[in-house]
Amino acid sequence: MIDKQLIYDIVNEGLQDSDCFIVDVMVHPGNRIVVEIDNQEGIDIERCEKLHRFIESKLDREVEDYELEVGSAGITSPFKVVAQYRKNVGNEVEVLTCDGRKLAGVLKACDDNAFTVTIVKKVKPEGSKRKIEVEEDIDLAYNEVKYTKYLIRFK
Repeated sequence: MIDKQLIYDIVNEGLQDSDCFIVDVMVHPGNRIVVEIDNQEGIDIERCEKLHRFIESKLDREVEDYELEVGSAGITSPFKVVAQYRKNVGNEVEVLTCDGRKLAGVLKACDDNAFTVTIVKKVKPEGSKRKIEVEEDIDLAYNEVKYTKYLIRFK
């Protein structure tokens, strides 16, 4: 079986001097290799083709046969790396926490250890008859969430 680290290193070399980053590298049984990449603007087919050809130039099918798929991280796929959080600062996201809370809000900030989501909730001020909307920042460490993904809304 082809070594995952070998593929990771080849992809890293192929993305050198580009604005792209690795989202995931998977090597499945039967040497089915799946590479996901992304960048700030989104990935086009030409970029995927170029990386595909680069990876193929570094591997020898005569030594070990493989199937190769290079693509972009799907818009509805959960975030896998911090760079995806950075890319989506200012966008609306959905978060499922490990304790089962589902949050929808705007990704306000992130760093290497945690991120902040601003949610809007309705509260009833004391003495008031109606609820009002207030914003609340929720700080979460990456290990406190099952997934975070871009939230698509149709209005």
